Amino acid sequence: MANDQVLSARWVFPVDAPPLAGGTVTVRAGRIAAVEPRGERTPDLDFGNAAIIPGLVNAHTHLDLSGMRDKVPPSTDFVGWLRSVIAYRRSQPSAAADIQTGLSEALRFGTTLIGDISAAGASWDALTSAPTWGVCFREMLGLPAARVPTVWADAVAWMHDHPDTPTCRAGVSPHAPYSVHKALIEASARLWPVCVHLAESEAERELLDRQAGPFVPFLKDLGVWDPDGLAPSWDWVAWKVARSPAGLLAHGNHLNAQTVPPGATIVYCPRTHAAFGHPPHQFREFLDRGVRVALGTDSLASNPDLDILAEARHVYATASIPGDAVLRMATLNGAAALGFGDDTGSLTVGKSADLIVVPLLDGEDRDPDSLLFAPAPMRRRRTMWRGAWRG
Repeated sequence: MANDQVLSARWVFPVDAPPLAGGTVTVRAGRIAAVEPRGERTPDLDFGNAAIIPGLVNAHTHLDLSGMRDKVPPSTDFVGWLRSVIAYRRSQPSAAADIQTGLSEALRFGTTLIGDISAAGASWDALTSAPTWGVCFREMLGLPAARVPTVWADAVAWMHDHPDTPTCRAGVSPHAPYSVHKALIEASARLWPVCVHLAESEAERELLDRQAGPFVPFLKDLGVWDPDGLAPSWDWVAWKVARSPAGLLAHGNHLNAQTVPPGATIVYCPRTHAAFGHPPHQFREFLDRGVRVALGTDSLASNPDLDILAEARHVYATASIPGDAVLRMATLNGAAALGFGDDTGSLTVGKSADLIVVPLLDGEDRDPDSLLFAPAPMRRRRTMWRGAWRG
């Protein structure tokens, strides 16, 4: 058709089908109209030694912590690191500049869907006006029972005042079992999309299992210690979240894959995981059990950048897992987890034309996965979102 735009490159990665050498992607009226082998159509744009892949999905980040880059390196003292994050947040009169910094960086790397944990829902306006799909998870904090009614009322009011837009959806983040009352986790998961930080450290297990360890003085210093408000176990949280309309468990660094329900989604943040020195993540065991695994960057407080392709390359280089599974974790799995799986996450006919063009290293290697996930110097990527070039 006259308004079609036919794109081609050395490799096309549909995600829901094998890679196509020299394949083409046809875009029509903002959607994918065809994905075909070499020779079926004459391309209007041939990007040469590059890959065309779906737009990247960052299923877990904190845009409002973007000002913490390089300020507090991750360490084995997770609770000490948390104290620094809290101090930073309290020192900032507004998160607006940090949110915009992080959002701009994520977009530059080719992210077309973001799941953001946002204090007070502050990133909502930025996400709804940006050229990207988004889910804004308003953070909930409040472990003491006395705070539960106020925290719940604030969340209900915020959700009421922020109806979904065509490109952005609202959710809540009962932050973690050490920072929010178990009643708030259970009630939120019954009603809304939720994202809960879970099993980030062994200290968290010690807190839930024995009401002991470094979290106890930390919570007492904050004036929020309430052992009766703690969730009974990691498994309890996982099962509650799995029943949510869209339930994400961020990190899951120390979870036992055999006890997590298949309906849950684990958002693995590979480079943050490595920076804190955690034992190997069980993401492969989760996948084998039918538990969805998506990728996130976490924040710039624990990661050098907000590049999901760099996360995928880290996984491919350090774990024995096929490239197609890695790319699915960076795209379609995150889209499905965030409730956008019918709209984006793969180069599928009828879906939004969300894609990025990734330059490849020169060479004769004909294995497409090795080319895509090879460590490479950052070269400009071109991003299309809803059929329009974003840069």
